[in-house]
This record gives sequence, C-alpha cells and structure tokens, in this order.
Amino acid sequence: MIRQPIVTMMGHVDHGKTSVLDQIRGSAVVAKEAGGITQAIGASIIPIDTIKKVCGSLLDQLKLKLTIPGLLFVDTPGHAAFTSLRKRGGSLADMAILVIDINEGLKPQTIESIEILKSYKTPFLIVANKIDLISGFRSEKGPAISVINKQNDDVIQELDKKIYEIVGQVAEHGLISERFDRVDDYSKSIAIVPVSAKTGVGIPELLMVLTGLAQKYLEKCLECNVNGPAKGTVLEIKEEKGMGKVMDVIVYDGTLSVGSPLVVGGLTGPVVSRVKALFIPAPLSEMREKRAKFKSIKEISAATGVRIVAPGVDDVVSGMPIIAGMDEDKAKEEVQKQVEEVLIETDETGIVIKADSLGSLEALINLLREKNIKIKKASVGPISKRDLSDAEANYDKNPLLSVILGFNLRSPENVPERVKVICNDVIYKLIEDLEEWQENSKKQMELKALGELTKPCKIQLLKGYTFRQSNPAVIGADVLNGTLSTNISLMNQEGKVLTGVKGIQEEQKSLSEAEKGKRIAVSLTGVIIGRQVKEGDILFSVIPEDEFRKFKKYKEYLTKDEKELLKEIAVIMRNRSPVWGV
Repeated sequence: MIRQPIVTMMGHVDHGKTSVLDQIRGSAVVAKEAGGITQAIGASIIPIDTIKKVCGSLLDQLKLKLTIPGLLFVDTPGHAAFTSLRKRGGSLADMAILVIDINEGLKPQTIESIEILKSYKTPFLIVANKIDLISGFRSEKGPAISVINKQNDDVIQELDKKIYEIVGQVAEHGLISERFDRVDDYSKSIAIVPVSAKTGVGIPELLMVLTGLAQKYLEKCLECNVNGPAKGTVLEIKEEKGMGKVMDVIVYDGTLSVGSPLVVGGLTGPVVSRVKALFIPAPLSEMREKRAKFKSIKEISAATGVRIVAPGVDDVVSGMPIIAGMDEDKAKEEVQKQVEEVLIETDETGIVIKADSLGSLEALINLLREKNIKIKKASVGPISKRDLSDAEANYDKNPLLSVILGFNLRSPENVPERVKVICNDVIYKLIEDLEEWQENSKKQMELKALGELTKPCKIQLLKGYTFRQSNPAVIGADVLNGTLSTNISLMNQEGKVLTGVKGIQEEQKSLSEAEKGKRIAVSLTGVIIGRQVKEGDILFSVIPEDEFRKFKKYKEYLTKDEKELLKEIAVIMRNRSPVWGV
C-alpha cells in the first residue's frame, strides 16, 4: 500500500510558513469535500480527491495516474520540526516546502533550511510568497500564471526580477531553480511557485507541483505495510492534565493499537512501555457540540499523527524512534541502532555537542562534518557536569577544542574557566559563533606565544657616549630597528655572540624595553668597550633557531620592520650555517 508523502514547511521567520499552510488547509476546507481535510496530531492530511477538486484541470498537465492517497502536512513549521522528524537513514519528511518572502529573498534561516535539506537529500520546492505586496499587484481569482499575465508590464517585470534574484541566491548554494512553469526537468531543477498566502493565488499550483513530484519520484519510497508493526517518530513530548507525559508521534509505517507493546528511544537507552490510549483531534462538529478537543480511538494506520498515552516515558525526547507491536528484543535492538546511528563518543580529540532532539543533533553533526570540525562526543539532552569535564579534558591537548555547542539548550551554571559553552537555536549561527570564537582564541594564543619570544632588535653603539668601560659596560645607543629588551644576548654582524643586556635607561629612568627610534643608555655584561665591542658597532639580538621558526609561523602578526629585521638576522646566521632556521 502507498501512504501519503510527509511534507514539512521550512523557511525564515515571518516569511509566511504558517500562512501558506493555513491557506492550503483553507482551500481544502473550502472545497467542502466529505472528509476534505483530516486533522491529525501535529499534521493535516489532505486526501487526493480534495487535491483534485482544488487543482481542477491543472492536474491534467501532469499526465500521471495518481496513486498517492493524498498529502500529509506537518503542522509545526520550521527546521526544528524538520530535524526532529527523523527515521533510520535520514529525514522522515519525504518532501519540503521552502517558503521565501519574494520581497526579501534568502535570509539566515532560509540558508540554514537549504543546507539541512541538502544534507538529508530531501527534495523540496520553493514558494515565493507575498507576491501581493509587489507594488501595483492586483489580486484576482484564477490560476497563478493567468493572474500574473494580467498584471501591468512593470509588475510582471518586477515579479520576474525578484524570482531571478532568488534563482541567483539559490545558485550560490549549488542548486538550480526556475519558475515552475518554465522547468524542463523536475529532477534537475527546483520549482519556484509564486504564491500569495493572503489571497490564495498559487495554492492550487503548489498542490499540483507537490502531487506531481510525489507521484513521479517518490512512489517507491511511499510503500508501507499497514498490517505490520507501527513505526514512527516522536514529534513532541508534553505534560497533559490528568494524563501525565504524552507523546505526539508521526506514524509512517504499520498500524498502532491500544494495548500494543511499545519501545521508544530514551536518553539512557530504549524505554519499554505499552500503549494505554490513543487520541486524535476531535472533528470540528464534535469540538463544537461536546467541547472536546480530542477523540479516543482504538487503532490508527500510517501515515498519520497521533497522541499516545503510555507509562514511563519521562526519559523520551523529540526525534526519538518508536516501534509498537514488534517482539520486544527485536524492537529494542532496532530502536537502539537508530539512536546510536546519531550519537557519537570517541577517544579522539574534538568538540562536545549537545542538542534538544535526536534529529537536530544529527543535523548539527552533518553541518559540522561538512566543515571538517571534529566531534568527540554528541548526545541529546541538557548540558551535564560530565559534558563540562569531557570538554575541559581537551584543554591541555588543544584549548580550541575545549568547547561545548548546545543547540536549543541553555548554558549551565558553574562553567569551568577553561571551557567555552556556545548555545544558539539556529544551527548555522552556532557554527559561525564557534568559528569566530576559535579564530579569536587562536589569535590571542598566538599573540601570547609571540610575546614570549626574544624580540628582534638592531642597535648602534654611539661614538663619544661611553659612560663606563666595563663591569658592566654602559654606553649610549640608538635603536635602529625592532625592540631592545633586557636579559637578551647581542651578537655582531658576523653572528658572534658578544654580550648580554643587563639594563636600559632613558633620561636616568630604567626601562624593560626600548623601541625603534629611541636613544638610550645600555649596560652590557662581559665586555670591555674598545675591546670586544667598539663605539659605532652595530649589534643584533640573538634569536634562537627554534624561536625564529615560530616567528615564521606567526608572521601575519609581525610589522614590516620586524620582518625585514628577521630577514637580516637570518642572512647573518646562514653565512655561518646555510640551513639555519629553515
């Protein structure tokens, strides 16, 4: 048997995901079919007969025999719901609708949605919403293309310009897209359907393209066995008065019955329970008459959304797999496999990541792997003391990995000083924040390491400024380049180490260092002025070979003068040893 494709809405905040979904539901209700729309838990199911009525002659263009029983729309829009909807090997959503405000184009969450859809290889189409807000647009009834063609030329041009701006922006993410009526091959191009969620223009075309894509490309994936065990995914877990914890579940295979044994993924392992009760939303008529929001049922078949009451599910979070009516050991093994497919725990160095649901954790892992960011541990649930100590254990090996990313989570209290916790509810922002923190921390570490190296300097001893000949020798000097520091050694232009700097004074004030352009008095150890060193001599700081290599490593932080001076020192040293500092 073929089930309905599961469709989810994605897109940036305020671009109209809910309005488009409301308009789809509204058009189904307006069609006044018997059973024109079924409200399931967390989903709206639109039967194929209703779609035929809404689309009318548009479906004839498909030239396809329609065998799908309808479309199941997940009611919670956005990528948090999409990522919660996971099953073994990918997303539970068969298709997605990416809603873009035609007047705003791609926004941060649109880009995140595209990256997530790409990583799950989920087919999607684009709704270019809010066409009614284009200046001069006249809202009329009728098919989208004929409504567009009746507009003034400048409105048609503006609409086309905005659609091709979206085409260009989508192309930046490696995808080809085109207005749906200009697409030659739907397997190669993403269809863009111009829509007004406010007036309903374009909704029939949207349903037509969705139905056609599902029928042509997804039929094989939609086969399900209604007589087999029920398989599903927890969409949400919530506390209900008088019922305790309940699970809202999308069932994508099999039949679920009251009394069936149940296995669901938990934070610490599979949870074994039993279906105590099943609920679906009450039909509108019953809601009015009996003021009942939910209706109790004995069993339900895929694909649909249902509320399950079962004891002992405190350890369950959204995105967890659920199996009912299967041998307990087999079900536990399958559930555990699905959960372990996502969780990561290795001995290698890498960051620690946490998320509120299994699916969002998987999406985060996929996006981090694309950026070659290593992961030491990935798990679901709040950030714990153990997570903090796992992250801190990285510090001595690599401080840049002493970090925890938390998606849709709060930062805990008492975070150790050596651990960075980054939380965000937008996945790509989380990764951006991580990269920014790592870049800044790396820079600080490198600048600190650079500050610990011997500073390069070049000085000239002044003629007629010998204040003391020896023990220690004190003489005037000009700092020609670099920075002269105390407690360093100085060499001559042949690379011979002659003396050490004991002290630096400027106008009888002691200094720890003196920069280029300064005229100072310097006290030198182990030399007599006139013997080992003479007035007028040029001296350089002695840079150890390993420190010279570090300077090369951090050269981006060096000034032009410092680079020139280090080159000069390298030439002197290579006259003595040709491979010095290489």
